[in-house]
Amino acid sequence: MPKYSQDSGQISDGVNLLISILVRYPEVGAIDYDPETQTLKLTFMLSGIPSPDDFAAAKRLLIDSMAAYHLLEGLDDAISDIALSECEQVSMLKIIRDVKTLSQGEIALIITLLRDSFKNRLVTDCNDAMPEEDLLVQEELIEDMLENLKKDQAHHKLIGIREDGRVLVFNK
Repeated sequence: MPKYSQDSGQISDGVNLLISILVRYPEVGAIDYDPETQTLKLTFMLSGIPSPDDFAAAKRLLIDSMAAYHLLEGLDDAISDIALSECEQVSMLKIIRDVKTLSQGEIALIITLLRDSFKNRLVTDCNDAMPEEDLLVQEELIEDMLENLKKDQAHHKLIGIREDGRVLVFNK
């Protein structure tokens, strides 16, 4: 497997985008980028299994809020999907969004809604809190890299995960 270094220019905006989202939002457990469909899949871990009614209410809130956000932003062809899978006493909430219409503001909205909907169930990485200035820099980086990815898509399937307080990104 070839080694990639930032100096060689082989690290794409896609890789940097995944890293920035995982660093900025400790609630995101994993993130996948698919260049064929031009989508990002954000995976959130929930402790325990939410009741079907709780999940349906959270899903409806997410769908309605994203639709309102898209309406306000003038987006009418956004692709999104929300699914829940269960494994023993852990649930994985997956949100798929197209890169073409996704923005950093929408990611922040999704995180806020999930925090409110699942309160203590949303698994969050226990890293040291970043200073406010660093959070704002990460948000700007995310927006810039999303814009770059919209113009010049990455050509590799990528997955970013958290492991023991670290962020890892792999080429699938």
